[in-house]
Amino acid sequence: MTCSLIITTYNWKEALELVFLSALSQTQLPDEIIIADDGSRVDTKELIEKFRSNSKIPIIHSWQEDEGFRAARSRNLAVAKAKGEYIVLIDGDMILHHEFIKDHLSFAQRGSFVQGGRVLLGEELSSKLLQEKNIEISLFEKDMKNRKNALHSNFLSQIFSKDSKSLKGIKTCNMAFFKSDFELVNGFNNLFVGWGREDSEFIVRVMNAGIKRRNLKFHAIAYHVWHNENSRQSLPENDKLLEKSIELKLTSCEDGVREVASQ
Repeated sequence: MTCSLIITTYNWKEALELVFLSALSQTQLPDEIIIADDGSRVDTKELIEKFRSNSKIPIIHSWQEDEGFRAARSRNLAVAKAKGEYIVLIDGDMILHHEFIKDHLSFAQRGSFVQGGRVLLGEELSSKLLQEKNIEISLFEKDMKNRKNALHSNFLSQIFSKDSKSLKGIKTCNMAFFKSDFELVNGFNNLFVGWGREDSEFIVRVMNAGIKRRNLKFHAIAYHVWHNENSRQSLPENDKLLEKSIELKLTSCEDGVREVASQ
């Protein structure tokens, strides 16, 4: 099974560099890396070119104009370019455990998508890692929240990884699905502009289409680099789009990956 790792980013090349370092240090590399760039400056492009020139696997820069927070459309563009059967989706501020890709692929199952977790790094530790360009993170770091999520264990993963019918905890910062399932529901809804709910609305349609949710615990560990929270001013409008998909039990959207791919 071929795998595409898609990394979303916007004007934070310092964090993206750590993500690259961790992605290219995997025990099992993805077949390609695609950067879903929501309009970053030229310095991000230069960083991508630097890693591309030394990479054993293809690195693709998927870029769109900076017209505000359009993560949904940016991800659609990236997935449309993907050649992998299986998509692993992360954010550009997630440092990956060295068995992250291997864990996701071993847990993949037809008819389902996977929701992974994250370890929240504090501001002080994040600043240190960024300054030192260090991706080695100990389980016993002081400046770390939800520490249990940093524990990598085959035994615990088998016990606690299970199916769920809830929308709670849906996050595209660590998610995986088959590209064919993504295309079935027409991907993310491009109408989402501004932070929030585009991931939950996507999963509402995925689950309405009969694709089940599986939570992966104690595997596919990813460390979230601290940053200030994004503006929530778009939430009222985005909540309406989410509520519509729930109420109408939608399985597709009118403006999604097909419309982006055809442009």
